[in-house]
Amino acid sequence: MKKIVIISFVLVTFNLFSQDIVGHWKTLDTNKNVNSIVEIYKDNSFYYGKIIRIPRKDYKGYCDTCKGQYKNKDLINAIILTDFEKTKDTYENGKITDPENGKTYSCYLKLVSKNKLKIRGYIGFSMLGRTEYWYRVTKQDFIKYQQKS
Repeated sequence: MKKIVIISFVLVTFNLFSQDIVGHWKTLDTNKNVNSIVEIYKDNSFYYGKIIRIPRKDYKGYCDTCKGQYKNKDLINAIILTDFEKTKDTYENGKITDPENGKTYSCYLKLVSKNKLKIRGYIGFSMLGRTEYWYRVTKQDFIKYQQKS
């Protein structure tokens, strides 16, 4: 019995530490439709995220409704997450850019579960901001979005 408890503890601990935000995430609009696919990657000790796909039927290959640096530009490969550092259970000190309004906000990320990522963007204090949830892209999602190309 003691061995089972120890093995279970080791497996659970290993699973917790092996969970990472690196991968592909789908962002949702207010109607719960997929807005974009973001690839989060690690470069040295920092984490970044870039848009790799926009599966919306209304996307023209450029953003005519965006403001600032993204106005009339293609959002594919736009880096929207920058300079996140992993702490104990969050990714902090990073920035998120909203391509729609061109503004950049302080941000932290937290893996809520293996397939759900909490994104909290804010100005000044984290209490003054907005939270979004992104969901890990499944193999079925990849097949579906590849067919829309």
